[in-house]
Amino acid sequence: MQQQPSEKPRILLLLPTRTYRATDFLEAALKLDVEVVVASEAAATTADLSPRQSLVLDIAAPTAATQTILEFADTYPIAAIVGVDDDTTLLATTASAALELPHNPIASAKATRDKYRLRDTLSTNGVSVPAYQRFSIYEDAVEIAKKLGTDIPVNFPCVIKPLSLSASRGVIRADTPTEFVEAFQRTTKLLHALQETTEITSPEHASQYLLVEDYIPGIEVALEGILLAGDLKTLALFDKPDPLEGPFFEETLYITPSRLSVDIQDTLHHATAEAASALGLQHGPVHAELRYNAEGAHLIEIAARTIGGLCSRTLRFGTGMSLEELVIRHAIGQPVETLQREQQAAGVMMIPVPKAGILGEVRGKTAAYHVDGIVEVSITIPIGGEVVPLPEGARYLGFIFARAETPEAVEAALREAHRRLAFVILP
Repeated sequence: MQQQPSEKPRILLLLPTRTYRATDFLEAALKLDVEVVVASEAAATTADLSPRQSLVLDIAAPTAATQTILEFADTYPIAAIVGVDDDTTLLATTASAALELPHNPIASAKATRDKYRLRDTLSTNGVSVPAYQRFSIYEDAVEIAKKLGTDIPVNFPCVIKPLSLSASRGVIRADTPTEFVEAFQRTTKLLHALQETTEITSPEHASQYLLVEDYIPGIEVALEGILLAGDLKTLALFDKPDPLEGPFFEETLYITPSRLSVDIQDTLHHATAEAASALGLQHGPVHAELRYNAEGAHLIEIAARTIGGLCSRTLRFGTGMSLEELVIRHAIGQPVETLQREQQAAGVMMIPVPKAGILGEVRGKTAAYHVDGIVEVSITIPIGGEVVPLPEGARYLGFIFARAETPEAVEAALREAHRRLAFVILP
Protein backbone atom coordinates (compact mmCIF):
# COMPACT_ATOMS: atom_id res chain seq x y z
CA MET A 1 0.00 0.00 0.00
CA GLN A 2 1.59 3.27 -1.14
CA GLN A 3 1.22 6.54 0.74
CA GLN A 4 -0.76 9.13 -1.20
CA PRO A 5 1.27 12.20 -2.26
CA SER A 6 -1.16 14.57 -0.52
CA GLU A 7 -0.66 12.90 2.85
CA LYS A 8 1.95 13.97 5.36
CA PRO A 9 4.99 11.71 4.80
CA ARG A 10 5.27 8.95 7.36
CA ILE A 11 8.77 7.77 8.23
CA LEU A 12 9.86 4.81 10.29
CA LEU A 13 12.77 5.65 12.60
CA LEU A 14 14.74 2.64 13.83
CA LEU A 15 15.92 3.72 17.27
CA PRO A 16 17.63 1.07 19.41
CA THR A 17 17.26 1.54 23.15
CA ARG A 18 21.01 2.18 23.52
CA THR A 19 21.24 4.94 20.91
CA TYR A 20 22.26 8.53 21.66
CA ARG A 21 20.41 9.69 18.56
CA ALA A 22 16.71 9.57 19.51
CA THR A 23 16.26 13.20 20.51
CA ASP A 24 18.11 14.68 17.53
CA PHE A 25 16.28 12.58 14.96
CA LEU A 26 12.86 13.18 16.52
CA GLU A 27 13.48 16.93 16.68
CA ALA A 28 14.49 16.90 13.02
CA ALA A 29 11.32 15.03 12.07
CA LEU A 30 9.21 17.49 14.07
CA LYS A 31 10.84 20.42 12.27
CA LEU A 32 10.06 18.81 8.90
CA ASP A 33 6.46 18.12 9.92
CA VAL A 34 6.58 14.45 9.00
CA GLU A 35 4.68 11.72 10.79
CA VAL A 36 7.02 9.53 12.78
CA VAL A 37 6.75 5.89 13.75
CA VAL A 38 9.46 4.85 16.20
CA ALA A 39 10.65 1.25 16.15
CA SER A 40 12.73 -0.11 18.99
CA GLU A 41 13.25 -3.30 20.96
CA ALA A 42 11.07 -2.24 23.89
CA ALA A 43 7.64 -0.64 24.04
CA ALA A 44 8.37 1.25 27.25
CA THR A 45 11.21 3.17 25.62
CA THR A 46 9.43 4.09 22.44
CA ALA A 47 6.11 5.06 24.00
CA ASP A 48 7.50 8.26 25.52
CA LEU A 49 9.46 9.17 22.41
CA SER A 50 6.60 8.74 19.97
CA PRO A 51 3.25 8.77 21.70
CA ARG A 52 1.35 8.61 18.40
CA GLN A 53 2.76 5.40 16.97
CA SER A 54 5.48 2.93 17.78
CA LEU A 55 6.59 -0.55 16.86
CA VAL A 56 8.42 -3.17 18.87
CA LEU A 57 10.91 -5.05 16.69
CA ASP A 58 13.70 -7.54 17.12
CA ILE A 59 16.35 -5.45 15.37
CA ALA A 60 18.78 -8.36 15.49
CA ALA A 61 16.40 -10.46 13.36
CA PRO A 62 15.94 -8.49 10.12
CA THR A 63 13.76 -11.07 8.36
CA ALA A 64 11.17 -11.29 11.12
CA ALA A 65 11.31 -7.55 11.80
CA THR A 66 10.81 -6.79 8.11
CA GLN A 67 7.66 -8.90 8.12
CA THR A 68 6.32 -6.89 11.06
CA ILE A 69 7.09 -3.67 9.20
CA LEU A 70 5.34 -4.95 6.06
CA GLU A 71 2.22 -5.79 8.04
CA PHE A 72 2.24 -2.36 9.64
CA ALA A 73 2.76 -0.65 6.26
CA ASP A 74 -0.29 -2.41 4.82
CA THR A 75 -2.40 -0.19 7.07
CA TYR A 76 -0.06 2.75 7.61
CA PRO A 77 2.00 3.37 4.45
CA ILE A 78 5.63 4.33 5.02
CA ALA A 79 7.47 6.84 2.84
CA ALA A 80 10.96 6.12 4.18
CA ILE A 81 12.85 4.02 6.72
CA VAL A 82 15.77 5.62 8.53
CA GLY A 83 18.23 3.57 10.54
CA VAL A 84 20.20 5.70 12.96
CA ASP A 85 23.24 3.54 13.74
CA ASP A 86 25.15 0.35 12.94
CA ASP A 87 22.64 -1.93 14.66
CA THR A 88 19.83 -0.77 12.37
CA THR A 89 21.65 -0.61 9.02
CA LEU A 90 20.74 -4.08 7.82
CA LEU A 91 17.11 -3.93 8.95
CA ALA A 92 16.60 -0.51 7.33
CA THR A 93 17.98 -1.88 4.07
CA THR A 94 16.03 -5.15 4.16
CA ALA A 95 12.72 -3.50 5.01
CA SER A 96 13.22 -0.71 2.44
CA ALA A 97 13.86 -3.34 -0.22
CA ALA A 98 10.70 -5.21 0.75
CA LEU A 99 8.66 -2.00 0.54
CA GLU A 100 10.34 -1.00 -2.75
CA LEU A 101 11.69 2.19 -1.19
CA PRO A 102 15.10 3.60 -2.24
CA HIS A 103 17.84 1.53 -0.61
CA ASN A 104 21.32 0.10 -0.89
CA PRO A 105 21.77 -3.50 -2.02
CA ILE A 106 21.41 -5.85 0.94
CA ALA A 107 24.84 -7.35 0.21
CA SER A 108 26.36 -3.87 0.44
CA ALA A 109 24.76 -3.24 3.82
CA LYS A 110 26.05 -6.59 5.08
CA ALA A 111 29.57 -5.73 3.94
CA THR A 112 29.58 -2.53 5.97
CA ARG A 113 28.58 -4.50 9.08
CA ASP A 114 31.42 -7.04 8.86
CA LYS A 115 35.01 -5.82 8.77
CA TYR A 116 36.24 -9.02 7.11
CA ARG A 117 33.55 -8.95 4.44
CA LEU A 118 34.31 -5.26 3.93
CA ARG A 119 37.99 -5.96 3.24
CA ASP A 120 37.15 -8.96 1.06
CA THR A 121 34.64 -7.03 -1.06
CA LEU A 122 36.96 -4.08 -1.53
CA SER A 123 39.89 -6.31 -2.47
CA THR A 124 37.79 -8.35 -4.92
CA ASN A 125 36.71 -5.15 -6.64
CA GLY A 126 40.19 -3.73 -7.06
CA VAL A 127 40.45 -1.40 -4.07
CA SER A 128 43.81 -1.47 -2.29
CA VAL A 129 43.53 -2.77 1.27
CA PRO A 130 46.08 -3.74 3.94
CA ALA A 131 47.01 -7.41 4.24
CA TYR A 132 44.31 -9.07 6.33
CA GLN A 133 43.08 -12.43 7.59
CA ARG A 134 40.19 -13.66 9.70
CA PHE A 135 40.64 -15.97 12.68
CA SER A 136 38.24 -17.79 14.95
CA ILE A 137 38.33 -16.67 18.57
CA TYR A 138 38.89 -20.35 19.43
CA GLU A 139 42.20 -20.56 17.57
CA ASP A 140 45.56 -20.62 19.33
CA ALA A 141 46.91 -17.06 19.49
CA VAL A 142 50.45 -18.30 20.15
CA GLU A 143 50.47 -20.39 16.97
CA ILE A 144 49.04 -17.52 14.93
CA ALA A 145 51.68 -15.13 16.25
CA LYS A 146 54.45 -17.52 15.17
CA LYS A 147 53.19 -17.49 11.58
CA LEU A 148 52.61 -13.76 11.13
CA GLY A 149 54.88 -12.39 8.42
CA THR A 150 55.64 -15.89 7.04
CA ASP A 151 52.79 -18.36 6.52
CA ILE A 152 50.29 -15.62 7.31
CA PRO A 153 50.71 -12.54 5.08
CA VAL A 154 50.11 -10.02 7.85
CA ASN A 155 53.11 -8.27 9.33
CA PHE A 156 53.98 -6.48 12.54
CA PRO A 157 52.79 -3.98 13.55
CA CYS A 158 49.27 -5.29 13.09
CA VAL A 159 45.81 -4.53 14.42
CA ILE A 160 43.32 -6.98 15.95
CA LYS A 161 39.64 -6.07 15.46
CA PRO A 162 36.23 -7.55 16.26
CA LEU A 163 34.15 -7.85 13.10
CA SER A 164 31.21 -5.63 14.00
CA LEU A 165 31.88 -3.49 17.06
CA SER A 166 32.18 0.28 16.59
CA ALA A 167 33.94 3.23 18.27
CA SER A 168 37.28 1.34 18.35
CA ARG A 169 35.91 -1.14 20.87
CA GLY A 170 38.14 -4.20 21.09
CA VAL A 171 40.64 -2.76 18.58
CA ILE A 172 44.26 -3.24 19.68
CA ARG A 173 47.62 -2.71 17.96
CA ALA A 174 50.35 -5.32 18.44
CA ASP A 175 54.01 -4.72 17.57
CA THR A 176 55.45 -8.06 18.72
CA PRO A 177 54.33 -11.69 19.04
CA THR A 178 53.94 -11.26 22.79
CA GLU A 179 51.75 -8.18 22.33
CA PHE A 180 49.75 -10.03 19.68
CA VAL A 181 48.94 -12.92 22.00
CA GLU A 182 47.91 -10.53 24.78
CA ALA A 183 45.75 -8.46 22.41
CA PHE A 184 44.14 -11.48 20.75
CA GLN A 185 43.24 -12.98 24.12
CA ARG A 186 41.95 -9.67 25.47
CA THR A 187 39.65 -9.05 22.51
CA THR A 188 38.55 -12.69 22.56
CA LYS A 189 37.63 -12.33 26.24
CA LEU A 190 35.52 -9.27 25.36
CA LEU A 191 33.67 -11.17 22.64
CA HIS A 192 33.04 -14.14 24.93
CA ALA A 193 31.48 -11.71 27.42
CA LEU A 194 29.32 -10.11 24.73
CA GLN A 195 28.04 -13.51 23.60
CA GLU A 196 26.14 -13.60 26.89
CA THR A 197 24.44 -10.27 26.19
CA THR A 198 22.43 -8.73 23.36
CA GLU A 199 25.11 -6.20 22.44
CA ILE A 200 26.20 -7.91 19.22
CA THR A 201 23.17 -7.73 16.97
CA SER A 202 24.56 -8.51 13.51
CA PRO A 203 25.87 -10.33 11.65
CA GLU A 204 25.17 -13.65 13.28
CA HIS A 205 28.80 -14.83 13.36
CA ALA A 206 30.27 -11.50 14.47
CA SER A 207 31.23 -12.70 17.92
CA GLN A 208 33.01 -15.79 16.57
CA TYR A 209 35.86 -14.19 14.62
CA LEU A 210 38.53 -11.52 14.72
CA LEU A 211 40.13 -9.61 11.88
CA VAL A 212 43.90 -9.19 11.91
CA GLU A 213 45.40 -6.72 9.43
CA ASP A 214 48.49 -4.64 8.80
CA TYR A 215 48.65 -1.40 10.78
CA ILE A 216 48.35 1.66 8.54
CA PRO A 217 50.40 4.65 9.76
CA GLY A 218 49.44 8.25 9.07
CA ILE A 219 46.99 10.95 10.07
CA GLU A 220 43.38 9.92 10.53
CA VAL A 221 40.25 11.73 9.40
CA ALA A 222 36.52 11.10 9.29
CA LEU A 223 34.41 11.86 6.25
CA GLU A 224 30.69 12.46 6.51
CA GLY A 225 28.85 12.15 3.23
CA ILE A 226 25.65 11.24 1.48
CA LEU A 227 25.19 9.15 -1.66
CA LEU A 228 22.91 10.61 -4.30
CA ALA A 229 22.16 7.89 -6.85
CA GLY A 230 25.67 6.56 -6.35
CA ASP A 231 27.47 9.91 -6.39
CA LEU A 232 29.20 10.85 -3.15
CA LYS A 233 28.58 14.33 -1.77
CA THR A 234 31.03 15.13 1.03
CA LEU A 235 29.17 16.95 3.79
CA ALA A 236 32.13 17.42 6.13
CA LEU A 237 35.71 16.26 6.60
CA PHE A 238 36.85 16.05 10.22
CA ASP A 239 40.47 16.27 11.31
CA LYS A 240 41.48 14.18 14.31
CA PRO A 241 44.31 16.23 15.85
CA ASP A 242 45.23 13.69 18.52
CA PRO A 243 47.46 10.91 17.15
CA LEU A 244 45.79 7.51 16.94
CA GLU A 245 48.77 5.17 17.04
CA GLY A 246 47.66 2.57 19.60
CA PRO A 247 47.82 0.28 21.37
CA PHE A 248 44.20 1.42 21.74
CA PHE A 249 42.45 3.86 19.43
CA GLU A 250 40.39 6.14 21.64
CA GLU A 251 38.99 8.95 19.56
CA THR A 252 38.77 12.36 21.20
CA LEU A 253 38.73 15.43 18.93
CA TYR A 254 36.83 15.90 15.67
CA ILE A 255 37.37 19.32 14.05
CA THR A 256 35.86 20.67 10.83
CA PRO A 257 36.60 22.14 8.33
CA SER A 258 39.75 20.16 7.75
CA ARG A 259 43.08 21.96 7.78
CA LEU A 260 44.50 19.57 5.19
CA SER A 261 45.34 20.83 1.71
CA VAL A 262 42.65 20.83 -0.98
CA ASP A 263 44.59 18.15 -2.88
CA ILE A 264 44.65 15.82 0.13
CA GLN A 265 40.98 16.45 0.82
CA ASP A 266 40.16 15.58 -2.78
CA THR A 267 42.19 12.38 -2.47
CA LEU A 268 40.26 11.39 0.65
CA HIS A 269 36.94 12.11 -1.09
CA HIS A 270 37.92 9.99 -4.10
CA ALA A 271 39.08 7.11 -1.88
CA THR A 272 35.73 7.12 -0.07
CA ALA A 273 33.78 7.31 -3.34
CA GLU A 274 35.85 4.45 -4.78
CA ALA A 275 35.16 2.29 -1.74
CA ALA A 276 31.43 3.07 -1.76
CA SER A 277 31.23 2.16 -5.44
CA ALA A 278 33.17 -1.07 -4.94
CA LEU A 279 30.78 -2.04 -2.15
CA GLY A 280 27.74 -1.22 -4.28
CA LEU A 281 26.50 1.55 -1.98
CA GLN A 282 24.15 3.90 -3.81
CA HIS A 283 21.83 5.70 -1.43
CA GLY A 284 21.85 7.61 1.82
CA PRO A 285 24.40 8.62 4.44
CA VAL A 286 27.91 7.23 4.73
CA HIS A 287 30.49 7.69 7.46
CA ALA A 288 34.08 6.78 6.59
CA GLU A 289 37.30 6.61 8.59
CA LEU A 290 40.47 7.04 6.56
CA ARG A 291 44.21 7.44 7.02
CA TYR A 292 46.55 9.45 4.86
CA ASN A 293 50.30 8.99 4.47
CA ALA A 294 53.00 9.28 1.79
CA GLU A 295 51.34 6.48 -0.18
CA GLY A 296 47.99 8.25 -0.31
CA ALA A 297 44.57 7.69 1.24
CA HIS A 298 43.60 4.41 2.89
CA LEU A 299 40.06 3.49 3.88
CA ILE A 300 39.87 2.07 7.40
CA GLU A 301 36.12 1.61 7.61
CA ILE A 302 32.94 2.80 5.93
CA ALA A 303 29.40 2.56 7.31
CA ALA A 304 26.03 3.19 5.68
CA ARG A 305 24.92 5.55 8.44
CA THR A 306 25.66 8.96 9.90
CA ILE A 307 28.41 9.78 12.39
CA GLY A 308 27.91 8.15 15.80
CA GLY A 309 27.24 9.39 19.30
CA LEU A 310 26.22 13.03 19.56
CA CYS A 311 28.93 14.14 17.14
CA SER A 312 26.44 15.16 14.47
CA ARG A 313 25.64 18.22 16.58
CA THR A 314 28.81 19.80 15.19
CA LEU A 315 27.21 20.01 11.74
CA ARG A 316 24.82 22.62 10.39
CA PHE A 317 23.80 23.12 6.78
CA GLY A 318 22.22 26.00 4.90
CA THR A 319 20.53 28.26 7.44
CA GLY A 320 20.92 25.94 10.41
CA MET A 321 19.68 22.55 9.21
CA SER A 322 20.91 19.59 11.28
CA LEU A 323 22.48 16.50 9.78
CA GLU A 324 19.47 14.47 10.91
CA GLU A 325 17.12 16.83 9.07
CA LEU A 326 19.25 16.57 5.94
CA VAL A 327 19.15 12.77 6.11
CA ILE A 328 15.37 12.68 6.58
CA ARG A 329 14.88 15.17 3.73
CA HIS A 330 16.90 12.92 1.45
CA ALA A 331 15.03 9.81 2.62
CA ILE A 332 11.63 11.28 1.72
CA GLY A 333 12.86 12.48 -1.67
CA GLN A 334 13.51 16.15 -1.04
CA PRO A 335 16.58 17.66 -2.76
CA VAL A 336 19.77 18.07 -0.72
CA GLU A 337 22.31 18.42 -3.54
CA THR A 338 22.94 22.13 -3.01
CA LEU A 339 23.15 22.10 0.78
CA GLN A 340 26.55 23.08 2.16
CA ARG A 341 27.98 22.98 5.67
CA GLU A 342 28.07 26.35 7.44
CA GLN A 343 31.36 28.23 7.09
CA GLN A 344 31.99 28.58 10.82
CA ALA A 345 34.41 26.03 12.26
CA ALA A 346 33.06 23.48 14.71
CA GLY A 347 34.22 20.50 16.67
CA VAL A 348 33.50 17.96 19.35
CA MET A 349 35.52 16.23 22.02
CA MET A 350 34.39 12.76 22.99
CA ILE A 351 35.38 12.79 26.65
CA PRO A 352 37.59 9.75 27.28
CA VAL A 353 37.23 7.43 30.25
CA PRO A 354 40.48 7.59 32.27
CA LYS A 355 39.85 4.48 34.37
CA ALA A 356 37.23 1.90 35.26
CA GLY A 357 34.83 2.39 38.12
CA ILE A 358 31.63 4.19 39.11
CA LEU A 359 31.09 7.84 38.20
CA GLY A 360 30.79 9.61 41.54
CA GLU A 361 30.88 13.28 40.60
CA VAL A 362 31.54 15.69 37.72
CA ARG A 363 33.27 18.94 38.67
CA GLY A 364 33.99 22.07 36.65
CA LYS A 365 31.10 21.90 34.22
CA THR A 366 30.22 25.59 34.72
CA ALA A 367 33.86 26.58 34.26
CA ALA A 368 34.00 24.56 31.06
CA TYR A 369 30.92 26.35 29.71
CA HIS A 370 32.63 29.70 30.31
CA VAL A 371 35.40 28.93 27.81
CA ASP A 372 34.97 31.11 24.72
CA GLY A 373 33.52 29.05 21.89
CA ILE A 374 32.00 26.27 23.99
CA VAL A 375 28.33 25.76 23.14
CA GLU A 376 27.48 22.52 24.95
CA VAL A 377 28.87 20.18 27.58
CA SER A 378 26.87 16.97 27.70
CA ILE A 379 27.71 14.30 30.28
CA THR A 380 26.05 11.14 29.00
CA ILE A 381 26.86 8.68 31.79
CA PRO A 382 24.71 9.31 34.88
CA ILE A 383 26.15 9.73 38.36
CA GLY A 384 26.39 6.22 39.77
CA GLY A 385 26.81 4.72 36.33
CA GLU A 386 29.61 2.34 35.46
CA VAL A 387 32.48 3.67 33.36
CA VAL A 388 34.76 1.38 31.37
CA PRO A 389 37.77 2.57 29.33
CA LEU A 390 38.78 1.22 25.94
CA PRO A 391 39.27 -1.32 24.57
CA GLU A 392 36.44 -2.95 26.54
CA GLY A 393 34.33 0.19 26.99
CA ALA A 394 31.46 1.20 24.73
CA ARG A 395 30.58 4.66 26.05
CA TYR A 396 32.32 7.99 26.46
CA LEU A 397 31.84 10.11 29.58
CA GLY A 398 30.18 12.69 27.38
CA PHE A 399 30.68 15.27 24.63
CA ILE A 400 31.96 18.85 24.51
CA PHE A 401 30.97 21.02 21.55
CA ALA A 402 32.58 24.24 20.30
CA ARG A 403 32.13 26.75 17.47
CA ALA A 404 34.55 29.49 16.49
CA GLU A 405 35.94 31.34 13.49
CA THR A 406 38.82 28.93 12.90
CA PRO A 407 39.55 25.24 13.46
CA GLU A 408 42.50 26.24 15.64
CA ALA A 409 40.22 28.25 17.96
CA VAL A 410 37.77 25.34 18.15
CA GLU A 411 40.52 22.91 19.11
CA ALA A 412 41.90 25.28 21.76
CA ALA A 413 38.43 25.77 23.27
CA LEU A 414 37.74 22.05 23.46
CA ARG A 415 41.08 21.31 25.10
CA GLU A 416 40.64 24.09 27.66
CA ALA A 417 37.07 23.05 28.51
CA HIS A 418 38.22 19.48 29.01
CA ARG A 419 41.07 20.68 31.23
CA ARG A 420 38.54 22.41 33.49
CA LEU A 421 36.46 19.27 33.97
CA ALA A 422 37.22 16.76 36.71
CA PHE A 423 35.63 13.34 37.01
CA VAL A 424 35.54 11.53 40.33
CA ILE A 425 35.55 7.83 39.51
CA LEU A 426 35.04 5.55 42.47
CA PRO A 427 36.32 1.95 42.67
